[in-house]
Amino acid sequence: MTQHKISLIDVTLRDAHQCLWATRMSTAVIADLAPRLDRAGFEAIDLVGGAVFDVCVRFLREDPWERMRLISGLVRETPLITMTRGQSLFTFEFFPDDVVELTAERIFANGMRYHTPYDALNDIRNLEVPVRAAKRVGLYTAAGVVFTVSPVHTDAYYAGKIRALVALGVDAVFLKDPSGLLTPTRIETLVPVAKAACGALPLHIHSHCLSGLAPSVVLRAVELGVDVVHTATSPLANGASHPATEQLVANARRRGLGVGLDLVPVEEVAERLRYVAARDGRPLGQIAEYDAFLFEHQMPGGMISNLKSQLAALGMQDRLGQILEEAALVRADLGYPILVSPFAQFIVTQAVLNVVGEERYATVPNEVRKYVLGQYGEIAGTIDPNLFDRITRGAEQNHARPGDLLPPALPRVRAERGPFASDDDLLLAAFYSPQETGALQAAGPIRLEDTLAESPLLTLVKEIAARPIRSFHLSRRAAR
Repeated sequence: MTQHKISLIDVTLRDAHQCLWATRMSTAVIADLAPRLDRAGFEAIDLVGGAVFDVCVRFLREDPWERMRLISGLVRETPLITMTRGQSLFTFEFFPDDVVELTAERIFANGMRYHTPYDALNDIRNLEVPVRAAKRVGLYTAAGVVFTVSPVHTDAYYAGKIRALVALGVDAVFLKDPSGLLTPTRIETLVPVAKAACGALPLHIHSHCLSGLAPSVVLRAVELGVDVVHTATSPLANGASHPATEQLVANARRRGLGVGLDLVPVEEVAERLRYVAARDGRPLGQIAEYDAFLFEHQMPGGMISNLKSQLAALGMQDRLGQILEEAALVRADLGYPILVSPFAQFIVTQAVLNVVGEERYATVPNEVRKYVLGQYGEIAGTIDPNLFDRITRGAEQNHARPGDLLPPALPRVRAERGPFASDDDLLLAAFYSPQETGALQAAGPIRLEDTLAESPLLTLVKEIAARPIRSFHLSRRAAR
């Protein structure tokens, strides 16, 4: 009997620190870790995308294009991944086709070779331009379908979405489970139909550990035919993050599954991550306790932590449970949008307004109105006609591909903000305000001086040795 072999994709340098470290891993730390992960034998290494691109610009003041160039120069054996939110790319805004197409070109030009786009509503029309542009420039493209639990998100629903992706010409498909909602029972029926819909294409699984079930779910998924599993190095695994690479490999091998991965460099990375966490006051991943309420509100972990801090600032921390209950109701009211960015933010905002207001839906954010009008894409379920009329205020619903509603943007950006030294700078101007791009430019090139020494212990010794010696006096009691 032929042994079933699986590949792993490492998410330590992108999704894992996005989940556990508020996306604050610097390029200097990544530059130290990435060559070690490169030696391990991963199918690909997740590097940039979504919140990582955004935080690089807004908070770290590091050019994300430069991060791509620097790390691609250090990683020689393993393709590096850029993840995009389809037509939304790296932010919550929808971008015109010319911006999406140029972004694919620049992703490839800056050293990336692997692309993992998805659409938050699973509207395949929002992936048409991103996928075709990526394929045109030579990016290997594994497109995602986002998993959620609702009456309308059935096995047949997912099989249809996957067949549509295959028809677009993707190289692989991944099941994206951002809230950790997949269960061992659900995977028994979902993976076989997903695998059948993929045909000869590889099927990936990308599941977060919020329910605590993902490590067992992905193992069972592999036994059912999944080809690639997304994992994180152990200090940045579990919790809101992903299954731990080391434990997944051990468990898979014990079950007789072939995993061609060298764990020695992974363990080196784990040691260094533990050091960085201690040095910078960052948390390590903890195994999440099972919470049945998660399957009702379905909010991703990062969304809940942000909500807690915002409610505390308003003196409303005691209303968290009530707001999450309302979020589940709002989601059902609005046709079961998937609670991944940006729709998690939209739904929880509406829930807060419903809870604090005198009447539900008395106030509706513009983003929720745009969603109901179909301006972000197709709505999976149905919306009560009375609620629809109240939210839209008589406006006509859009049924076209959302990208068709947007005129080309690059000529305008060139005219208003140019000239630009490069197309990378042109795209940054399309994504961000002059204040943000100005602050990024003022910060200068990325500096790698923080690179760790050959071992974290040696780094710690050097840091202690460099500290000034403070004089001190023994008390009389101590002197005796």
